[in-house]
Amino acid sequence: MPQSATDPLSPPRLTMAHVVPFGVFMAFLLIFELFGMIAGWDHPNAPWWRRAPEHVIYPLQSIVCLALLWHYRRSFTFHWSWKWSLIGMGFGAVGIGFWLLPTTLHAWLGFEGDPGGILGVLGIAERRDGFDPGVFDHPAAWWSTLVMRFVRAVIVVAFIEEIFWRGFLMRFVHDWEGDYWKQPFGKHSWKAYFIVTGLFMFAHAPIDYAGALVYGSLTYLLCVWSRNLGACVVMHAVANLLMGLYAMQTGKYGLW
Repeated sequence: MPQSATDPLSPPRLTMAHVVPFGVFMAFLLIFELFGMIAGWDHPNAPWWRRAPEHVIYPLQSIVCLALLWHYRRSFTFHWSWKWSLIGMGFGAVGIGFWLLPTTLHAWLGFEGDPGGILGVLGIAERRDGFDPGVFDHPAAWWSTLVMRFVRAVIVVAFIEEIFWRGFLMRFVHDWEGDYWKQPFGKHSWKAYFIVTGLFMFAHAPIDYAGALVYGSLTYLLCVWSRNLGACVVMHAVANLLMGLYAMQTGKYGLW
């Protein structure tokens, strides 16, 4: 019998489960950009929600995307295991180390401002302007916005991006004209590597292209080696956790 579209493992449902949360996540980023152009006001006298609209939009984005992940939860197969989770943690630490290396070199080499040129292309920049909970003076507001920022980075982004990039797109690239859900998770081809890693890289800001290329390549390697989506999620979660801690410790808020 043909599968019902409401069956969590039917091809249409699987596609929706893997694509819709990512699409909604990206739509919130577009809303953020549009809000900044229309109502943003980077001025000391501006209310906080106009100076830093991310403190409104990011929590809403996180809540909506978490609800979607829960709604589609029966369509995901992670194959959690201690072995691959631990390996994923190691890959995450190494991958984010490469991502953070350029801005760390900026400090070590004593640059003032952003050098531009080939150094800028490689990501060697100060990275000071970005998400800063210091816009709030009240401790409760400061901590709540920081906690939600880590929830977004460590949980929401890790699940949504790996479900889409590795869970859906790698399969889709292998057989977009057929039943790509019959493709095994983590199947290797150079076409899949270049398309998925390239799109992952270009989904980030140009200043992060070098780091995203190395990180995306390592994630692809882990995906093909482990054949385990859960390991990729753990890698992404650990990487984003370490990046967030690094940003808060150094004041390089432009990293996240």
